[in-house]
Amino acid sequence: MISASSMSVLLVDDQTSIRSILRNTLAQIGFVQIAGVRNGVEALEHLKSNSVHLIISDFNMPDMDGLELLKAVRSNARTAKTGFIMLTGQASKELVQQAVAEGVNNFLAKPFTASSLKSRIEAVFGPISGA
Repeated sequence: MISASSMSVLLVDDQTSIRSILRNTLAQIGFVQIAGVRNGVEALEHLKSNSVHLIISDFNMPDMDGLELLKAVRSNARTAKTGFIMLTGQASKELVQQAVAEGVNNFLAKPFTASSLKSRIEAVFGPISGA
């Protein structure tokens, strides 16, 4: 079993409120190493000097969307195996299929609960312990 407190998470969403909700929900589950950025460009900049276990990214963002970020993460040898959960509101079937083809690990529909977030993370990493 993996401890949530030992895992680092990068939240990528242009909406401050969504990042805040995700951060608070992850903290309830037991995560403590949580960073947040506004878009894929900022995420890639963050990843240059920080390694993370999990990226939770929105699909639709300015400058670089979640699908472009996923492609960039998967094409870099250092980040290729990083867990990646795509946050979706009303993603089209085509976008979901593209994300699967690019190697997304899981999806999380908005709105979400602590239970649904934890289950999506556990589907990627196996059981996690925490609060």
